[in-house]
Amino acid sequence: MGRRKFLKQSSAICASTLIVPLDPYFMVDKNIRIGLASDSHYADREVAGTRFYRGALEKIQEFVSVMNKEKVDFVVHLGDFKDEDESKDEQKTLGYLQKIETEFVKFKGDTFHCIGNHDVDSITKQQFIKNVTNTGIVSDKGYYSFDRNGFHFIVLDGNHTKEGRDHFYKLGQDWQDTNLGREQLDWLKKDLESNTLPVMVFCHHPLYEFFRDEHKYHVNDYLKAQKLFEASGKVLAVFQGHVHAEDHISKNGIHYLTVLGMVDFEGLENNSFSVVEIKGNKLKLKGYKRSSSHRYGI
Repeated sequence: MGRRKFLKQSSAICASTLIVPLDPYFMVDKNIRIGLASDSHYADREVAGTRFYRGALEKIQEFVSVMNKEKVDFVVHLGDFKDEDESKDEQKTLGYLQKIETEFVKFKGDTFHCIGNHDVDSITKQQFIKNVTNTGIVSDKGYYSFDRNGFHFIVLDGNHTKEGRDHFYKLGQDWQDTNLGREQLDWLKKDLESNTLPVMVFCHHPLYEFFRDEHKYHVNDYLKAQKLFEASGKVLAVFQGHVHAEDHISKNGIHYLTVLGMVDFEGLENNSFSVVEIKGNKLKLKGYKRSSSHRYGI
């Protein structure tokens, strides 16, 4: 029996507990714990609104320290890792990236990155990729996948034009015109089809419709991605950043969760990051400082 058919038949039974049982194939003794941060925007620049750019370095240091104590299996940054200052100087921007990455890789384990729109501002995507560590990944692409603890993880990259070219905002592209693109969607389809494990997805941009203050935050082709997730019958949850707000929707048995931006508000008391734990048929999101804690059925 496929997972979706199983979910449909079981949903009425489980509505009162909000725990939806998995297909027997997925009902195995698997668990994993992941450190999750997003939108640190590190740069040596003045405060803008709620964004305290310089303080992001200390916040990343705290994140890494806590994740080392928690002994999570790996850590993921959901994008907008660094920012740029008012000069938009390429070398200065590379310096900000290298400085925060030096702190990030002090995690005693594997590290992974999504690419955010601010990561391709005055430096190119290739420059970003060359200056960060995605453990075990050898690729010049912003999207990739890997396996850990009986799970399959997919990192997606929304920083493309409709024609599939890499974004580079120094050329004046629109930050609201974001796309996965045909090439990446074809890769995603093949990756899902070739995998036999339960899947979690990470992407900087929301992969569901998200508008706020007349701005669009989701990728244009999010529906195509959703259809691939659902057709696979394997995707448990999708984690996103970009919006600097917490949000959650559940669609056809898949959780879509966005998390807070680390850069917002001054001081470590306003830090924000999470530990994601999957154990049995439960997904737990343990929030630190400003981040909330939640528990979901999968």
